[in-house]
Amino acid sequence: MNINIGDILTMKKQHPCGSKEWEVLRIGADFKLKCCGCEHIVMLPRVKVEKNIKKVNNQVPQNCLLYTSDAAD
Repeated sequence: MNINIGDILTMKKQHPCGSKEWEVLRIGADFKLKCCGCEHIVMLPRVKVEKNIKKVNNQVPQNCLLYTSDAAD
């Protein structure tokens, strides 16, 4: 499965806030995802994420902004 940082994943089940869309912040053995509804950030194992993906969107919706670090400022 071809998933890149910044992609939006539509999951099979929704987050308690009601959103099914997650932004990919980090890729590796674990995925770091940010909910596009409430901006909650979670780390999940790759196997669990890939199993629950319904669709991969390469375009970022308006309500999801790419993660930026304040360390560079």
